[in-house]
Amino acid sequence: MHVVNVSQAKAQLTQLMKRVLAGEEVVIARAGEPLIRLTIYQPDLAPREGGQWRGKVRIAADFDAPDPELERLFYEGPLFPEKPS
Repeated sequence: MHVVNVSQAKAQLTQLMKRVLAGEEVVIARAGEPLIRLTIYQPDLAPREGGQWRGKVRIAADFDAPDPELERLFYEGPLFPEKPS
């Protein structure tokens, strides 16, 4: 395991990346306390599955019905509403 402090990590990021890609473990520390472990990115290859909320959520039949008051304000309201004082 290779441990470097934050300022060293800033200055040597490319070299640290090479070490990680070569299989070495690199830890960034602050004041001697380990904070971060650099690792190779591993994409999640498992396909996502949906349906976890099936049967738990109910959407009303009129959830997208127009709101008469909102439509009135949109179509008949002032172009530039007065600002409250």
